[in-house]
Amino acid sequence: MEPDVSIETSCMIRIAVLPVGTVPASVLRDYFSMFLRHHTIPLAAISSFYTEHQKSPFAHQPWDAGSIRFKFLLGGAPPSPWEDFQSNRKILAVIGICHCPSTPDLDSAVEQFTAACKNYSSALVQRCFAFCPCDSQLEDGGKKEDVLRLFPPADHQTLDIHLQTMMQEIAASLLMDFEKWVLKAESAGTILKTPLDSQASLSSEEVLKAKKRRLGRAQKTIGDYCLLAGSPVDASAHYSTALELARLTGDFFWYAGALEGSVCALLMDRVGHVDVVLEDEVKYQYNNVILHYRKSFIQDNAQRVSPLSFELEATLKLARFLCRSKLSKDVVELLTNAADGGKSLIDVNDRLVLFVEIARLFGTLGYQRKAAFFSRQVAQLYLQQDNKFAATSAMQVLAMTTKAYRVQSKASVSDPPCTKKQTGPSHTDSGKMHHHLIVSLFESQWSTLQMVVLREILLSAVRAGDPLTAWSAAARLLRQYYPLITPAGQNGLASALNNSAERLPSGTRSADPALPFVRLHSFPLHPSQMDIIKRSPAREDWWAGSAPSGPFIYTPFSKGEPNDNSKQELVWIVGEPVQVLVELANPCAFDLRVDSMYLTVHSGSFDAFPISVDLPPNSSKVITLSGIPTSVGPITIPGCTVHCFGVITEHHFRDVDNLLLGAAQGLVLSDPFRSCGSAKLRNLSVPSISVVPPLPLLVSHVVGGDGAIILYEGEIRDIWISLANAGTVPVEQAHISLSGKNQDSIISIPYETLKSVLPLKPGAEVILPLTLKAWQLGPMDFEIGGGRAATSGSTGRQFKNASVPTLLIHYAGPSTDSEDATIAKVSNLPPGRRLVLPLHVCVLPGMSLVKARLLSMEIPAHIGDGHPKPVHEEEDPASETVEESDRKMEKRLVKIDPYRGSWGLRFLELELSNPTDVVFEIGVSVQLDGTDDNNLPIDQDGNSEYGYPKTRIDRDYSARVLIPLEHFKLPVLDDSFFMREFCNEGSTSSSRSPSFSEKNTKAELNASIKSLISRIKVRWQSGRNSSGELNIKDAVHTALQTSVMDVLLPDPLTFGFRLTRDNSSPQQESGSKDSVLANDMAPMEVLVRNNTKEMIKMSLGISCRDVAGENCIEGGKSTVLWAGVLNGITMEVPPLQESKHSFSLYFLVPGEYTLVAAAVIEDANDVLRARAKTDSPDEPIYCRGPPFHVRVLGTA
Repeated sequence: MEPDVSIETSCMIRIAVLPVGTVPASVLRDYFSMFLRHHTIPLAAISSFYTEHQKSPFAHQPWDAGSIRFKFLLGGAPPSPWEDFQSNRKILAVIGICHCPSTPDLDSAVEQFTAACKNYSSALVQRCFAFCPCDSQLEDGGKKEDVLRLFPPADHQTLDIHLQTMMQEIAASLLMDFEKWVLKAESAGTILKTPLDSQASLSSEEVLKAKKRRLGRAQKTIGDYCLLAGSPVDASAHYSTALELARLTGDFFWYAGALEGSVCALLMDRVGHVDVVLEDEVKYQYNNVILHYRKSFIQDNAQRVSPLSFELEATLKLARFLCRSKLSKDVVELLTNAADGGKSLIDVNDRLVLFVEIARLFGTLGYQRKAAFFSRQVAQLYLQQDNKFAATSAMQVLAMTTKAYRVQSKASVSDPPCTKKQTGPSHTDSGKMHHHLIVSLFESQWSTLQMVVLREILLSAVRAGDPLTAWSAAARLLRQYYPLITPAGQNGLASALNNSAERLPSGTRSADPALPFVRLHSFPLHPSQMDIIKRSPAREDWWAGSAPSGPFIYTPFSKGEPNDNSKQELVWIVGEPVQVLVELANPCAFDLRVDSMYLTVHSGSFDAFPISVDLPPNSSKVITLSGIPTSVGPITIPGCTVHCFGVITEHHFRDVDNLLLGAAQGLVLSDPFRSCGSAKLRNLSVPSISVVPPLPLLVSHVVGGDGAIILYEGEIRDIWISLANAGTVPVEQAHISLSGKNQDSIISIPYETLKSVLPLKPGAEVILPLTLKAWQLGPMDFEIGGGRAATSGSTGRQFKNASVPTLLIHYAGPSTDSEDATIAKVSNLPPGRRLVLPLHVCVLPGMSLVKARLLSMEIPAHIGDGHPKPVHEEEDPASETVEESDRKMEKRLVKIDPYRGSWGLRFLELELSNPTDVVFEIGVSVQLDGTDDNNLPIDQDGNSEYGYPKTRIDRDYSARVLIPLEHFKLPVLDDSFFMREFCNEGSTSSSRSPSFSEKNTKAELNASIKSLISRIKVRWQSGRNSSGELNIKDAVHTALQTSVMDVLLPDPLTFGFRLTRDNSSPQQESGSKDSVLANDMAPMEVLVRNNTKEMIKMSLGISCRDVAGENCIEGGKSTVLWAGVLNGITMEVPPLQESKHSFSLYFLVPGEYTLVAAAVIEDANDVLRARAKTDSPDEPIYCRGPPFHVRVLGTA
């Protein structure tokens, strides 16, 4: 069988083109391509070379429209045993190609050509074309014009014209030789044999049958020469005669050959006029051809040479003809029958040609899989031959099948338009896939066949000595089908990769990646010191309105913009290192060593840093790849460059994303990352990356160390923060702000210090002082843990970073004064930056306030000669001695209430606990307003401050601290405490009915409580440098909420008693002046003080009781006599003044007695009713004074 056969093959003259002498391969290809352009020579063009020696046998030669066709065979072909059966199989002309610069000796060239022509006995014309001869060769070659034809040096166009003339001359010579042969065959006849006739011995009957068939075979051969001469009409006439004679003699084989020639003559006669009728006629006739070839096979089963190859050739010719009209169904049927018939072919070369032609025809129809299947059959036939050239052919044939099997090398695949490199976003949406990718993933399910194809390519490449192809096939096989390969097979492929790499030069690149699998994991957020903020040129506070960027200029949480991920933009800075996290997976059963790996950037504006990685079997790892942008503009990172198994490959993130999506949809075998135990990643939308000009870079650290600052609750401490410009651009704008929780814990912020150092040049440094006050821990600020905390050594509660305050420093470099044209072109206003500086403060539970209570105590006063004076009436401290002052200070904790007349005390009790490992000293101080006591320190607000003795609380102990509330009593009870305004402002009569707001009353009470609490300071100190203030606000507020009126407001009336005796009284001589004698009249007086700003009318009463609490004045068993009025005493006390009432008592029995004064206020106003906490206008207001003790002594 012959390759590339068609119906028109019967009319083509075969010409062997042979290199003569030394001809470079490229020159030979160039000259041979010139011959191919002259495969058809019109008959009208050869008339100048044609000479009719006698009447031509081609009576119907179409000189105007006919042509002679050539088929050039480079290197020639061996003679065929079937040349008598089909004349077109003969080599009828031999052309030699001689390159004169490479072969200077033309004589030897001519001799070599003559010797080569002896192998082609059927050649009628022999020419040797010598190209580019020199002058001496031109002279020498002119003597050999019978064989040698010289082509002087010229351009291609001139050479082409010269060659066309030579080919016309050859065509004319062949035509004249055909005429001679036909005339000779018609007159003398000829004996024509085929291998079918070459039997060892012929019977007499067979000899007679051969003689009868000779005439029909001669007519068929004459018809062949008519076709070769370009006369289809004459050919049809001779074929008709041959068909009739062959039918009569039963020569089915030659009958089929003549029928083939008649169909070719039909097509040649109607060239360019193909219609349905002609197609049907050709189809019918060729079916008869196939049938008669089969008959010739059936008729003589004992033949050693089968005509099956001609039957299959006829089938291929008809299939190729029907392919032109795209009659796919008929073609597929024909090719299927041919493939079945090919199983009976004896010659391996015939089967090789058959499968090649079937594959080509299926490929012409677009049936790529069928074409690939038969191509594999061809490759297997090549692999059966144990030589390097056959292995190379097998490798090349298999390479053509890889596209159909979807295992082609990436080097042969061009990127589809949707995935070409762009300057914008490099990643398509991970949720979308293109049609060709889905088809590829779906077809990957016939993995067993694909593995076989790749194994065959690997085997053929190893035999052919092509290490790069072998490495590529092993890489594709291992990467795509590792789940179906045993661990031993995986190790074998790894060895094949290493062995192939050893035969490759260092630095060899392959388009097909092997292992590991590489996917994009994430883009790390910029460190808090490198946040990038978009600048708003229209605002002075250019950072306002910009969301925290992380690495992105846009985030979905930015205000005023839609949530569109396509707007994400990753900003990198020239000269600053950047990082990209990628995840590697090794799903195979061997240790994988990646010699180097770095990010791929095709623009050349990025310096990537390579790293090496070791991956254990069936493992994954997230690594950081870094680099430095070197120029301004957009940048795209499609993947990574990996040096593994001795070859450099490029791994695209897009390919792995498509693979993982296919695995999720069940279209591919396995997810390599899930099989290695890696967690499923969310869909990562890769932003567009832009590189901006250099920016300033502030680097901060806390002076003294960047560790956590450990403070106890309420502790105050100064810290210093160092800011240094580590960039190459000065800082020209800077602003400090606060963020996060507990912002009020930063007492002082150095705004002016930072502004005073601007612009901060590169390398410059500034120290910013801050004052911190540790905040009060709440329930959410710590977690409960077992045992003692390791850091504090106190409780199991540990600090959470979420509660720390944060300093935000927005800063930027020059605005628009850049002289670089490139910078100005990219962005008129480079972005700024934000330094996020969390204050690493660890607040530990310190002194804790367990609870606060309000305590009240009354110690009855003894009646004496004098009345206790109020604080503002006491002696001038300047006139006191030091001892008197000390004694006075000792009594400040327990002193007589100046408004009640008794030893009345009110204390605020604070119960404190120390759960820490340190000792605290507690000091309580009270700010006094309007006090002229020179012994008290004066604070910065001008208020005097009184400090009580300090209290020491050891670790894990509690203590109670008492705070006297004597300084908080108001001197006057008026309506300003209860109301803002009255309906009748001018009315001061006692009968007015004011209306005041309950809301205002509560607000006034809260304001008073707040004022009271703010004046009490509980400070602590631990060690030499640790000090702070305890927050008692909430606890004290709760304790005072119900008793504030009793604490702050004086009683409307206060009562006091004193003795009014003269100095000569016997009581002065016999006893104390604070006691009286029994059986003696003791003159006394009661003092009633009005603490309001209005006149009070009242009814006063005085009672006396003994130690048992019984009334001593009234009743039948009274032990005290009196002189004067004790009950129903009507009095009017002026505002803020005192009134007196005198009386005398006569004690009959010595002992301890108690005097109590009480009064009922008449016509009480709203202030008095509010103080008495009554709303009824009819309810009497009753005021009772404190008890006063009287000590009665007996007489001797």
